[in-house]
Formats: sequence, structure tokens, C-alpha cells
Amino acid sequence: MTSFELKKWRVIKLGGVTRSEERKMASSMDLRLKQKAVIEFLTAEGCSPIEIYSRMKAVYGEMCLDVSIVRRWTRRSREENPSESTVHDQARTGRPLSASDSKHQSRVDQLIREIRRVKQIDISIEIGISQERVHHIITNLLGYRKVSARWVPRMLTPQMKLQRVQICRELLAKFDEDGEDFLRQIVTGDESWVHH
Repeated sequence: MTSFELKKWRVIKLGGVTRSEERKMASSMDLRLKQKAVIEFLTAEGCSPIEIYSRMKAVYGEMCLDVSIVRRWTRRSREENPSESTVHDQARTGRPLSASDSKHQSRVDQLIREIRRVKQIDISIEIGISQERVHHIITNLLGYRKVSARWVPRMLTPQMKLQRVQICRELLAKFDEDGEDFLRQIVTGDESWVHH
């Protein structure tokens, strides 16, 4: 059994990772930055990618970057001006990191309030974000759940609370009018939520 298979077995068998492995994973980004700096330095000295890889492998062992990554970073380092290069990643254009921003949340909430039976895929197409993000916004951020093919809030909204108060006042007024006869008409039981 290789060390990778042993670690994989340990993670599956024990249901997690050890503290030392957690520390290694937490510092893996720092380690990548350090190795990138080493690659840039040794490239500036004129070392070949294979030589850089073998020297790094002697120091970092199993945590060393793959030889293909060393070659790629060496090539990039040679193309860049050493005084202008940085080991940190540059800002990238393209899709934002998160589609769960407040703009998308309010738009999803608006669509659900307009059409309670709206499907996630329809929301996804309308807004232009993935179904996974739509599901995350609906269930985790807005607190809705699906009941009889309709999206309903998990928590009482101010509108629902006001409606409950109004119904209680109506029932109290009927009790004042009918007295004991009104109480005989009531069937009691556990609390249930009725969504319509």
C-alpha cells in the first residue's frame, strides 16, 4: 500500500484527518508560495527545471510540487522581468467568485414571491447563475423550503405574524359573541402549519 493509499484509507476509516494533516493542508498555500519563490530565485540563477525540481524534492520531500508545475513556473519566470514579478496570484477577469451576493439574493426572493411554484432551473436561467447557487440562496440564505411544490419560508415572516394576530382577534371576538357554544366547535391538536 502506497503512502497516498494509506492516508486515503486512514481518512475514510477514521472519518477525518489528523491534526498534523490539518496543519499541512492549512499551510499548503504558504508552501506553494515558498516553492514558487524558490523556483523564481533558482531560475534567475540559471538553473534548469529538472535541477530545480531535484533540489526542491530533496528539501520538501512529498510536499514538493510536481515536475510539470516546476517546468511551467520556470518558463513563466524566464518570460517575466524579475523586478516586476510577484509570487502572489494576480487578479483575474471572468466569473466572480460567488454568485450569492445580495443582488442575486433579492432577485431570487422577488421571483419566489411572484411565483411560489417556480422551479430552480427557471430561476437559474432567468438570473444567469448555476442551479447549485440558486439552491444555496433559496435554502440557506433566504430560508425557504419546498412544501407541495411551492417555496415557503421556514421562519414566520412579519406578514405571517400579522395574519396570526388578526385570526386570533377574530376568534376572540367570536368567543365573546357565542361563549361556550364557540368552544364546543373547536377541535384541538398539535400545532400545524397551513400554507396556502
